Amino acid sequence: MARSVQQLFDLTGKTALVTGGSRGLGLQMAQALGEAGARVLITARKAPELESAAAALQAQGIEAHWIAADCASPEGIAALVQQAGERLGAIDILVNNAGATWGAKAEEHPLAAWDKVMDLNIRGYFLLSQAVAQAGMLARGGRIINISSIAGLGGNPIAMRTLAYNTSKGAVLNFTRALAAEWGQHGITVNAVCPGFFRTRMASGLIDAMGEAQMCAQAPLRRLGDEEDLKGITVLLASAAGKHITGQWLAVDGGVSAVLG
Repeated sequence: MARSVQQLFDLTGKTALVTGGSRGLGLQMAQALGEAGARVLITARKAPELESAAAALQAQGIEAHWIAADCASPEGIAALVQQAGERLGAIDILVNNAGATWGAKAEEHPLAAWDKVMDLNIRGYFLLSQAVAQAGMLARGGRIINISSIAGLGGNPIAMRTLAYNTSKGAVLNFTRALAAEWGQHGITVNAVCPGFFRTRMASGLIDAMGEAQMCAQAPLRRLGDEEDLKGITVLLASAAGKHITGQWLAVDGGVSAVLG
């Protein structure tokens, strides 16, 4: 018998790991997964921020846990997955969200900064996906959601100088497609979300420099993303409602990417 819509979106009994989950888009997605019934494990580098975020989720009735980890470090990732398994068992849903950026002219971009962005934004996604798969997802199936960006869909506006970031986010899209093709046989779906401009800590400086009013005027919906706009797509891709979707990406950007082509 076919399940109801409510049943398809229900994540009760599932365990979700969200990287970069202490604030911003990561915390929004963790909240969405928790509201849909999942146990949520958030991770980031700073324990105080994680503790505060987990407490906020728990106050909403969500079962939330946290582990501090550096998702750019192979050792940090290995320890994270081991601790997660000991505390919560196998991971059903992985949201690769932790990210970094760096602003510099291409001809002046420091190599160390390039490596920092690449190590977290794409190598970290690979290493964590691999570790979670080896820890049980290959045997049980699961969902992987990679956070890319509309910055990964093309070049920069002239005022932006984020070469490493754009390159890494473009890599996330093909990483998503390639991994989906390889792991589909194991019942694992792999998809990407490309957010546009949200007023997060990472993006606020750029939004202020470019002018929020001007950025809104250039978006078909005339607005930036808010604290709800990633919730629906996250639950769709994490749940049985999205079980036949894999290797895909969706921009959540108010229509900006449609205008840019």
